[in-house]
Amino acid sequence: MSGHSKFANIKHKKERNDAAKGKIFTIIGREIAIAVKEGGPDPNNNSKLRDVVAKAKAANMPNETIARGIKKAAGDADSVNYEEVSYEGYGPNGVAIVVDCLTDNRNRTAADVRAAFSKNGGNVGTPGCVSFMFDKKGQIIVDKEECSLSSDDLMMAALDAGAEDINEAEDSYEILTDPNTFSEVRQKLEEAGIPMASADVTMIPQNYVSVDSEEASKQLTRLLDTLDENDDVQAVYSNLEESDSAE
Repeated sequence: MSGHSKFANIKHKKERNDAAKGKIFTIIGREIAIAVKEGGPDPNNNSKLRDVVAKAKAANMPNETIARGIKKAAGDADSVNYEEVSYEGYGPNGVAIVVDCLTDNRNRTAADVRAAFSKNGGNVGTPGCVSFMFDKKGQIIVDKEECSLSSDDLMMAALDAGAEDINEAEDSYEILTDPNTFSEVRQKLEEAGIPMASADVTMIPQNYVSVDSEEASKQLTRLLDTLDENDDVQAVYSNLEESDSAE
């Protein structure tokens, strides 16, 4: 078990305040719609939907809201026309940023993302220009306060379930998996009764970039916040090295 805590940088910062909950539920609602359209409304026979439901529960989405979203998606499958699209670029100080979107209007989303970058000292690049700086991984965050297992027991449970690695921070554990086995590992840990603060396939930076300039830091904050607040944006990943005070 390595001791770094870099994963705090990408640990669902949208969940920091209740005001952001509506955005989180919108994101998950779209993911439910896509999963139902692709594999049907039964989580037992649809591993993608099963993972989204687990993500919804980790975000404290009410069960009735989840059920209603599945039922609506099943009834309106033909009307679900979201498409997945990603944008890559650089923010101030060369910080690499990847933006994953689900949109029903690619032109609108592209314009919004480009505007966010250009107005805040960044620029959108070509596909692949920064994604090579990240590793795609399944990531499960376990809150220490919610977990009764010792770090050694949790590590053994995670590795037995097929995880690649587990990292420990002051208040939480990060379990990493191959993205192709994420669903299987997550389900095994769920069946073992291990509580999850979050569980998703994510982008882990290979290296981090620090920003010393106060102006660049403000621009980056505005850029990331603007992207986060866009309804079409599902996730934003960056290799920004955040200070402890930012957490």
